[in-house]
Amino acid sequence: MNAPPRRIAHLDMDAFYASVELLRYPELRGLPVVIAGRRCDQPELLADGSRRFARLRDYVGRGVITTSTYEARALGVFSGMGVMKAAQLAPDAILLPVDFDAYRHYSRLFKAAVAAIAPQIEDRGIDEIYIDLTDLPGATVSLAQRVKQAVKDATGLSCSIGISPNKLLSKICSDLEKPDGLTLLDASDIPLRIWPLPVRKINGIGPKASEKLAALGIATIAELARAEPALLQNHFGRSYAEWLHEASNGIDERPVVTHSEPKSISRETTFERDLHPRHDRAALSEVFTKLCVGVAGDLQRKGYLGRTIGIKLRYEDFHTVTRDLTLPAATADPAVIRRAAGECLRRVPLEQKLRLLGVRASALSPGSAPQAVVESPQGELPLTAPTG
Repeated sequence: MNAPPRRIAHLDMDAFYASVELLRYPELRGLPVVIAGRRCDQPELLADGSRRFARLRDYVGRGVITTSTYEARALGVFSGMGVMKAAQLAPDAILLPVDFDAYRHYSRLFKAAVAAIAPQIEDRGIDEIYIDLTDLPGATVSLAQRVKQAVKDATGLSCSIGISPNKLLSKICSDLEKPDGLTLLDASDIPLRIWPLPVRKINGIGPKASEKLAALGIATIAELARAEPALLQNHFGRSYAEWLHEASNGIDERPVVTHSEPKSISRETTFERDLHPRHDRAALSEVFTKLCVGVAGDLQRKGYLGRTIGIKLRYEDFHTVTRDLTLPAATADPAVIRRAAGECLRRVPLEQKLRLLGVRASALSPGSAPQAVVESPQGELPLTAPTG
């Protein structure tokens, strides 16, 4: 008996972070809103019960856009853009700080709602998943509509779903009719729906590859599909050239991977201004402890212990260093993680200002640890000379 044709869905939450914020501030619906991260940009509650929101035009700093509403995108403001540049394009746009705890909460809600209908899920991040619908009873459209409604009921948020015979095409499809879209596609639709798109729409073709393809006169997926294999191999190597040919023709045999063990769990933060380890010692110590507590909480919530604790520092000149320490026993205790990360800090130079600070747990193993909380910083950042 022949296996049924695959039905692979890609579900992408619509402007996820921004949409979560609009649940909290419904008066901002329909307005250009940008999420870009500082506590000082919290809305101010006024005496009459209304709120005063920060505006992009008042921003000073070097932050980047985390996400934006579709109204802001219509003005040219997209994720990854510098906030100062965005302020030139949309000075009156509302500016809100990021709240990753809220986004993780809603992420868990929508994934649980989907799993109750279609349990074969591959988790691809905080706001997207693949779903294998192949063996589920029911028409494809009906199943997708049930999933979309379940997400809406659980979170109050909309999502867009693309469904095709494979993950590559479904990823493209979920972006074609945003927001609140539902796009179905089979192999016969590729010439009309996929080939006219720019090559960057294929997940796995980044900016550098797009530039190289453009230099070869290849701008659309159709042009890539028609390109001579030898030409692609000369410029990209055999393996990537073969993948480009297959991807542009809609070929993708990857399964939906329903379980994979994480290699590490980490948290990091980029500062609004460079901080000096000596002059800004108290502020850095507070951030450092918060990162350690966050990593510990993530380990506990996901049911892992980490044996290797590491740090990541990026200096004002963009030079980045990492250090690791392997513990005698795996842990998810924030105090233990804080001490180990502090030992790592003792092995790096701390004379320059810092742009970024991160903490990581790796060498993970399944397990649980007592729920512990660090009430206050366990000492300040070490300023001793590096050893070893």
